[in-house]
Amino acid sequence: MSNSVIHKANTRGNANHGWLNAWHSFSFGSWFSAERVQFGVLRVLNDDTVAAGMGFGTHPHDNMEIITIPLEGDLAHKDSMGNESIIKTGDVQVMSAGTGIQHSEFNPNADLQTKLFQIWLFPKTQNVKPRYQQITLDKSVQKNNFAQILSPNQGDEGVWIHQDAWFYLSKFDINFSKKLALKKEGNGFYIITIDGKIEVNGILLEKRDAIGIWDTDEIEIKANLQSSFLVMDIPMKA
Repeated sequence: MSNSVIHKANTRGNANHGWLNAWHSFSFGSWFSAERVQFGVLRVLNDDTVAAGMGFGTHPHDNMEIITIPLEGDLAHKDSMGNESIIKTGDVQVMSAGTGIQHSEFNPNADLQTKLFQIWLFPKTQNVKPRYQQITLDKSVQKNNFAQILSPNQGDEGVWIHQDAWFYLSKFDINFSKKLALKKEGNGFYIITIDGKIEVNGILLEKRDAIGIWDTDEIEIKANLQSSFLVMDIPMKA
């Protein structure tokens, strides 16, 4: 029998700094919820809107797998490894912070806001050599499909990280339904709706609602409207 937890969009933490409007699925910054510290190895899922020309100054990270998925607009990235890039909508970026990195991120556009998911996973190996990877996704593969954008395997579809996790981005047509099998025993699923309305195993999720499911081998997702969503298949033990 599977277990699940539902995180409705309006139950997330919120910090509106003016230049940044951040919604936290899990405890972050000044927002703390004892019931919402993590889901398995998923420690942070921030839904950020960054004002035009604004951003995060240089700051450090270590021993965390950090995934950035722009949803609207662009994000300029610069780090202590010498990487400088623009992450655009339709890209995915990963940093393995490992022994330690510093980076900055800002919205390079003077007249457009940037929206993004930033996701932190605990790594399975501590103190790895820091690394950076960024790719442009083929959005056509996401239509009525679970398009893999991240895995533990170099050379596989999407970016890779130091964790037994698989991420999928999907865009389903109205009334389309499809099943997805778990990749690894002991993992669970965490699904967040980007736009539209979906049912996960019959449970309704609206825009920015999320559900965590574990003790199951597969899930079935149906779109009640044309919908986009992110599925994470992640270890339940950090």
